[in-house]
Parts: sequence; structure tokens; C-alpha cells
Amino acid sequence: MATSALAPAGRQSRRALLHRLDLKAAPYAYVAPFFVVFAAFSFYPLVYTSWISLNEVNLLTLDDKTWVGLDNYTALLKDAQFWNALANTFTIGVISTVPQLLMALGLAHLLNYKLRGSLFFRVASITPYATSIGAAALVFTMLFERDFGMINWFLGFFGVENIDWEAQKWPAQLAISSIVVWRWTGYNALLYLAAMQAVPKDLYEAAAIDGASRWQQFTKVTVPGIRATVVFTVVLSTIGATQLFGEPLIFGKGPNGVSGGADNQYQTLGLLLYQEGWRNFRMGQAAAVAWAMFLLLVLILVLQRVLASLASRASSPQGGRR
Repeated sequence: MATSALAPAGRQSRRALLHRLDLKAAPYAYVAPFFVVFAAFSFYPLVYTSWISLNEVNLLTLDDKTWVGLDNYTALLKDAQFWNALANTFTIGVISTVPQLLMALGLAHLLNYKLRGSLFFRVASITPYATSIGAAALVFTMLFERDFGMINWFLGFFGVENIDWEAQKWPAQLAISSIVVWRWTGYNALLYLAAMQAVPKDLYEAAAIDGASRWQQFTKVTVPGIRATVVFTVVLSTIGATQLFGEPLIFGKGPNGVSGGADNQYQTLGLLLYQEGWRNFRMGQAAAVAWAMFLLLVLILVLQRVLASLASRASSPQGGRR
């Protein structure tokens, strides 16, 4: 009888142990695939790129490395082409991001009303985002063609002579920015629309009772209600602008695409990274450019957080009293 009594007790203890393991270990097992994929495709390349940036490495002989320390970074800071690419990235980012988000906010505000065929307009607004970068860039390249492009044909009615959009700095950057604006405005508009529909209707009713106009409701109710989404789209657009690559590459129509034009007039940091690594075979310098882009993004995001925090403090009642 003692043996038969010990058997159920042993089974119960094993079940209790398995139950405890299930409660404690199962969550880690569920999330383990993500961390494995992240380590293989994100963390390891990040560490490897940082190591490569501290060495002199040729693309054709990756196993042959020469330790140079921070020489690649110091050379980068002295390189006029790097600063030119940085300035181009900034200007194209501003020219494309600011109009894009403003147009997306206005489009979302219109789609938020009960319109006939609103579903069609919502689907149509996301169509450019579903279009590949290559197709969009090729179409816009033909539109901005100097001799036979539709843009110059239209400007000709106003007495404007044909503009060489690819050869001049600001026209080229405006043309590239127009591709980005066309592709991403609808995507951001749908994000804003989803956030607007989550704003309580009671706030609009209370504002209307207080005599607020449609514009006042938009600025005092809608915009503050979707502030988190606006910050998210600003961060997302900033990351995309820093990594801009496909649009200027295809817009260059050949060898000038990698160098950002004959005078590097629209070369971005992404193009400079590609040029250093896959045209000049200098992987150490290319890795240094990649890390410069990463550090630039971190700096911009920290600056955005600081400015947002200062703005929220200034707009709060306690901040105003101080």
C-alpha cells in the first residue's frame, strides 16, 4: 500500500513541475523565434558592420582586413563628398517630408467626412504605396525628361523654357522629392484617418456647442487628438528620408544614378554608401557611412523627443504658470 500511495504522489509532483515549467518557460519559447531571427539578420550584421568600419577591407577580399581604428570615420569627416551627401539628404528629406505630411493630414481630414464613394477614395490613396519604387521612379523620370517630358511641356504654356531636371541641383531634388511625396502621402493619410476616427465624437459636439468653427475644431480637437500618430509619421518619414536610395538611383538613368549626378548634386547618404562599397570596393568606408547614418538617426530621434517634451511642457497649464 505504501508503494501504491507513493506512485500518485510522484505523478502529481511531476505534473506540478511540468506546470511550473510551462508557466515560466513557455513565454520565452514563444518569443524565441523572434530573437533568433533578430540576432541573425539584425544584431549580427550590426556588430559585423561596426567591426568592418574599423578596418580597411576590399570587397573582393573580405577575409583580408587591416586594422585602422577610427581612420575611416576621421576620413569621412574630412570628405567633402560626405558632407555634400549629408546636405542633400537633409534638403531632400525636408522638401519631401513636410509637404507629404501636410497633404496627408488634409487628405485624411477630407476622408474623415461621410463622402459618397469614400471607400474608393481610401483604396485609391493607398495605390501609390503599393506601386514599386522602380515603376514609380521610371514614370516620374519620363515626366521630368528635359526634351519630351510632360512637366516641361506643361510649363511651356507659361513661357518657361525646358528645365534640365536631372543636371541641376534644385530641380533634381524637387523631382526626386515629388516621387517620395506621391508614394507616401496616401499611406500617411490612412494612418491619420485611423487616428481621427478614434477621436471621441463628444469632443466635436462640445466644441460645436461652444461655437467653434470647422477650422477651430480641426486645430483644437483633431490635431491634438492624433498627436501620437503625427509623431510616429514624422519619425517614420525621417528614417525613410535618411535611407533614401531607390528614387535617386533610378532617376539618374545609368552611371550618374550612383554618384547622384555628374556633380553629386542629388547624391544621398544611401547612394554614397553604395558607391563606396560596391563601386569603389571600399567596404570599410561604406560601413563607416552606414554607421554615420545610424548615429544621425539616433541624434535626430533624440532631438525630436527633446523638442516634443519641451513643447508638451510649454502647452501644459503648469508649464504656462512657470
